[in-house]
Amino acid sequence: MSQKLNIGLFGFGCVGGGLYEVLNQSQLLDATISKIVVKSPNKVRSIPEENFSYDKNVILQDASINVVVELINDTDEALDIVKTALLNGKHVVTANKKLVAEHFEELTELAKEKNVSLLYEAAVAAAIPIIRNLEEYYNNDMLTSLEGIVNGTTNYILSQLDKGETYESALKAAQELGFAELNPTMDVDGFDSKFKLAILIKHAFGVHADPKKVTNFGIRNIKKQDSKYATEKGFKIKLISKALKINNSVIGFVAPHFVPRAHSLHQVDQEFNGVIVEGAFADKQLFYGKGAGSFPTASAVLSDVSALKFDYQYEYKKSEQANGIGFSNDFYVKIYLGSEFISLINEVPFLRVDEVFQSKDYNYQVGWVHFKELEKFDLNKIKDLSLVVLPDAILGPNNINQLKAEQEAFAVEY
Repeated sequence: MSQKLNIGLFGFGCVGGGLYEVLNQSQLLDATISKIVVKSPNKVRSIPEENFSYDKNVILQDASINVVVELINDTDEALDIVKTALLNGKHVVTANKKLVAEHFEELTELAKEKNVSLLYEAAVAAAIPIIRNLEEYYNNDMLTSLEGIVNGTTNYILSQLDKGETYESALKAAQELGFAELNPTMDVDGFDSKFKLAILIKHAFGVHADPKKVTNFGIRNIKKQDSKYATEKGFKIKLISKALKINNSVIGFVAPHFVPRAHSLHQVDQEFNGVIVEGAFADKQLFYGKGAGSFPTASAVLSDVSALKFDYQYEYKKSEQANGIGFSNDFYVKIYLGSEFISLINEVPFLRVDEVFQSKDYNYQVGWVHFKELEKFDLNKIKDLSLVVLPDAILGPNNINQLKAEQEAFAVEY
C-alpha cells in the first residue's frame, strides 16, 4: 500500500490502549490512529477525552480512513463494524476470535469481493505469530497434527492446581491478577480455545470447522485428586486444543490432557501459550510465548497493520489442497474420568476399560470411548465429573476392531 495507513480504532481497553502506546513508540511504521471510537464516555482512560468519539460512523463513513482496527468485546457489534468496514473498502484488523470463527466464510468472501485485507493474527495466541507461519512457512508442507495451549487464563489456573491449590482459589487469584473475567465461562469451559482452534484448523489443514461442531470440555471440574493422579504419573494437566489428520478427515477438540514430562508443552506454565505444529517435511516445531496481555496482543495487531503496507492478504492455499477432506468427530479417545460418585462414571459407555480405582472419597476409571458418545454429555455442567485425555491416545474409526480384540483378549486372560 503506497498511501499512508490511516487507522480508525474501535475500543480502547487493554489491547486498544496497548496498541496506541506501541504504535506511538514504533519508529518503523508510517501509520497513525486518527480516530478512536469507544462505547462508554464515563470510563477514565490514559489519554484526554477529546481523543474519543462514540458514534461508529465517525470512522466507518470517513473516506480518509483506510484501516479499521476492531478491538471491542461485543461480538454482535463487532460483526456489524467489520462487515460495514469491508463493504466500504477498508482493510480490517481484528483480535476477535469468536467473530472470525463463527463468521469466517461470510467475512472472508466479503473481503475477497472488495479486494481488501482481513487480518487476525492477534485472535490466536497473541504475540505468537502462528497464523502467519501456517500461511507462509508451512504453505507447502503436508501438516499432520497441531496442538497447543492457547488460553493463558486456564493455563495459569492449572499451573496453580499443580502446586496444590483448589480450582476456586486459583480462579480467584487469576481474577485478581486480571487474567480471568468475573464471568470466566469463555475461558474455563474451553470456548475461547475452541474458537481459536477452528481458526487454526482452517490455516493448517484448509478445512472449515464450524465451531458448533467442535467440542470443548473445560477445566472447572478438575479436582485435587485429579491433579494428584497427574503428579503420581509424572504428568501435568493442560487444556489442549488438538487437531489431527486421520485418513481423509481432520478431527479437532478442546479438553484437559495429561501431558508427560517429555512433551514440549509440559513446561509451558502460568499465562504462557505454546503451539506444536507437525508436518511431513518440517517434523515438529514449538511456538512459545505470551498468549495474552496488553502489549503482547497489541504487538500482533501492530504486525498485521504493518503487513498492510505490503498489501498482505491471507491466501488460504491449504483450502485449495483440501479436496475431499472434511471435519469429523468419528474417532476413539482414551480418557480418565474422576468423580466422588461411581454412578456418574458408569453413565459414560466405555468401549474398553484399562484401569479402575474406587474408594469412599473418590473414584476414577481409565479407558477408551467413542468420541461421539462423549459429545452427548455436557461435561462442563456436570460439576462432579472430571475428564482428562491420556497422552497419545487417539485412534481413527478403522481401529475399532483392534480395540475390541484387545478387550476380548484381556477378558479371556483375566
